[in-house]
Amino acid sequence: MSKAHPTIADHLASQFEANRIVVWHDPDGGYAAGLDAVAPSEVTVLCITNDEFATKHRALREEPTSKFLLYRSGKVPGGVANWLLDVELAYGPVFTADRGALMRVDLGLTAPGSEELIEQYYSFFNDAKLVARLKALPPVGDDLTVVRAQMCAVLLNQKHHSFSELTRTLLTMHAESDTAGFIALTRHGLADFYWAGASGIYGYESQAPTIAGFVLWMFKRAANGFDVSESNKVRNLAFDFRGFRDSKRSIAAMKILARIVESDVDYADHVGETSWEEIKNEDVFEAAERELIRRLVDGIVTQTMPHHDIVDAISARRRDSFWFDDYATLYEGLSAAAALIPAIRKAEFHINTFSEGLTRYRDEWFRIDQLYRHFTQAYLTAEFRQPIEGLADLVEKVYITGFLVPLGIAWQRQVETVAQWRTDGITSQSSFYDHYVAPGLKGRKKVVVIVSDAFRYEIAEELSAKIRGENKFSASIDAMLGVLPSYTQLGMAALLPHITLAHSSGGDPVLVDGQKSDGTANRGKILSSVDGAAVQSKDFVELKPAERRQLLTANQVLFVYHDTIDATGDKAVSEHRTFTAASDAIRELIDIVKTLASANATNIIVTADHGFLFQRSKLAEQFNLTVKPQGEQIVKTTRRYVLGRGLKDDSSFTTFQPDQLGLSSDLEVQIPNAIQRIAQSGAGNQFVHGGASLQEILVPVVQINKSRSDTVEPVNVDIHPESDRITTGQIVVKLHQSTKVEPHRPARVLRAGLYYGNVLISNEQEMIFDSASDIGRDRFQSATLLLSKEADEANNHSVEFRLSAPIEGTDQWKKYKSAPYTVKRAFASDDGWDF
Repeated sequence: MSKAHPTIADHLASQFEANRIVVWHDPDGGYAAGLDAVAPSEVTVLCITNDEFATKHRALREEPTSKFLLYRSGKVPGGVANWLLDVELAYGPVFTADRGALMRVDLGLTAPGSEELIEQYYSFFNDAKLVARLKALPPVGDDLTVVRAQMCAVLLNQKHHSFSELTRTLLTMHAESDTAGFIALTRHGLADFYWAGASGIYGYESQAPTIAGFVLWMFKRAANGFDVSESNKVRNLAFDFRGFRDSKRSIAAMKILARIVESDVDYADHVGETSWEEIKNEDVFEAAERELIRRLVDGIVTQTMPHHDIVDAISARRRDSFWFDDYATLYEGLSAAAALIPAIRKAEFHINTFSEGLTRYRDEWFRIDQLYRHFTQAYLTAEFRQPIEGLADLVEKVYITGFLVPLGIAWQRQVETVAQWRTDGITSQSSFYDHYVAPGLKGRKKVVVIVSDAFRYEIAEELSAKIRGENKFSASIDAMLGVLPSYTQLGMAALLPHITLAHSSGGDPVLVDGQKSDGTANRGKILSSVDGAAVQSKDFVELKPAERRQLLTANQVLFVYHDTIDATGDKAVSEHRTFTAASDAIRELIDIVKTLASANATNIIVTADHGFLFQRSKLAEQFNLTVKPQGEQIVKTTRRYVLGRGLKDDSSFTTFQPDQLGLSSDLEVQIPNAIQRIAQSGAGNQFVHGGASLQEILVPVVQINKSRSDTVEPVNVDIHPESDRITTGQIVVKLHQSTKVEPHRPARVLRAGLYYGNVLISNEQEMIFDSASDIGRDRFQSATLLLSKEADEANNHSVEFRLSAPIEGTDQWKKYKSAPYTVKRAFASDDGWDF
């Protein structure tokens, strides 16, 4: 059977499902020899050989319920000369085994020109796999343009046939140097169709179009700014260009292509000539982002750019820049440096009393250490560190010489005057249990204490703010005067319930009412006297929920010990990661607090054993003491303290007798003055503790409570329309964040879009409202939306500008606020392409 096709039997079977008689015309008789092989088994095949009347009589009268295939070859007479015409009309359509006709039926192609379409793209329709994939796509009826678009989608191995999706795929493949897709379009004759679409939809014209040429043309148009009032084609291009850059499916490819074009047009060579106002809004090419950062760095270093302008520029980039994710860490560093340097230069470190020094650090100066940490962490972790190398050197110099040293000297003067290591207005760390824990136990209530090793005050202040940003949690922060020396063994012991603290004869372990206090087990024994227990945070988190609840139920007091910062910083090999460990610690502690709350803990305290000093750079030689501590017996020496008996006075040290420090042992304590270190080999020098600096001895107390009612509501955002009409292909809507961001008023994420009924007729712009400015005019943002083709249907109709907010715990969004508009556009579509 020379003309047999795999689908003939299927088509016949399909027609017999609807009719008991099928008439088959086969003009050249090529299928006569194989009729029984393609006809369904229950069908009787009758070949017409000038016996039309007899055949009709049998099929219609003698066997009125049987199924018949009436096969006739040769030329069929026309009109009434065709004796089977009544049968054909009654049981049609007439079956034909023409391959093209079968395929048109199979694909549902009924429009005029379908036959020519199959002939034109013979190589495509001759490939059974391609045809099968085309058939799997949704039927398109009589629109042959859409059929061609679907054929392109098949060749590009995608399901969506819209021109924007075809273009997205070709751009992505081009970015990956993958030419297979466009080669397939060319091989099957569809390249010209695609370029006709690029011309009709985007306005791209070229005598010899290529994907590379299209990319260059598109980015040039973007760099010059799309004037969407120019034509619908410009609007289409601008709309899709933004969509390509906003989508996770193509953002990486668009960055690759932008870098290629940036190099091709030598953009970096002349970006320096761009004005400040232009560069703030330019984000097509990466060189613009780097130029903006360079100018911000220069403005911060030279102090020639007002702080408000710096914050405004960074905030604008955070909201709008295509490249922000690649430079987000640098921007965090710039924000911190912009606040840090003037804060240090304006600060005056005049301390009149011991108590004043503690309270001023608690209320003011801690922020400098916090900003330094934020900048240094950003600098050390940024993928592109080079742009802020010079700024990092300046920050380091200003921080050390303008803050650490003068503050250390001023504070040292007060340390030297202390007769007893305590002060009015600031609770001593030794009184922690009596002052903070015991009152919370009244009425058989329970208290959980999380002790995070080396969790210094400025880090705890950030934790407190983040906790307040968690719904149904409240948090407040206080400060204690830490013990001396400010190290783990003594600090941990001071937090436990006790009457006396004392060093053992060898220094450690520290004795709490005569009992050893080193390690979780020993601390648990001490806590058992107050119906308490001790557990490591890792062990607690690994418990099953029921086991956690049981542990809390069985104890009035639970101490949870956490060690991330000290475990990292107190090692020479890892001390450079101290600030990374601080960020990790904050995240971990928030998780621990939530885990405790889920186990029904409502009264939680986070505190520390001590703080620390840290600087990124190598310590200057003058801060490494060459003099060694002297005395009758040196029991222990670290970089920041000495324990011994009969210690010899020296101007480089401050010496304390144990009773001055509230200790019941006979070991004296020496502390290097200010921020100096005792020179030791093999130990780290960037991260130290044990001394009397404010950063080491101001110990935080964060009190956290869980409530049933909501405590957090994101900032409110209002819509401020300047008109209620849309007359162009673009709309700009002003949005105002009514209050500044605070811990209990966190940032709000919204999506802005234009809707006609429930149909989105513009791009969607995702926006973050996170301004912390006290000035209302600083909290304005603008949503810029480009109207899509679907907006044409809304002309002269009411539409809705809609802000949508995310539904917590889902990937869905709900309406937040909206404003009505009317589309009043005088235009005529200038393209005939719609697929």
